[in-house]
Amino acid sequence: MPRILPALGALCIAAATPAAAEFSKVTSASQFKSLVSGKTLTRPLVKLRVNSNGAITGKGAAWDVSGKWTWKNGYFCRSLDWGGEDLGYNCQEVQASGKKIRFTSDQGTGDSAEFSLR
Repeated sequence: MPRILPALGALCIAAATPAAAEFSKVTSASQFKSLVSGKTLTRPLVKLRVNSNGAITGKGAAWDVSGKWTWKNGYFCRSLDWGGEDLGYNCQEVQASGKKIRFTSDQGTGDSAEFSLR
């Protein structure tokens, strides 16, 4: 399976993205849920739903993405499967700006990816 790492972004496997707008850190699970509730997180070749019940579903390129998430110590912590491949567990800093959301892997010290909220 070809690896389209930038398309899946930090939510799946982190890929660097330049800063484009003023982002504010998301500090609580309730704030995060209000941002993503009923929305699809999109970027080229990627459409994901991060549900308030802890489920992650969607597509990355042509493959299904599924996983689980929780909010732990101020971070979005997730485990993911992409097309049958276990992408592992990672806790990520979340920032938001308008209709954009940014995930930065490794508790904010790794690579980042932005998604549009639609």
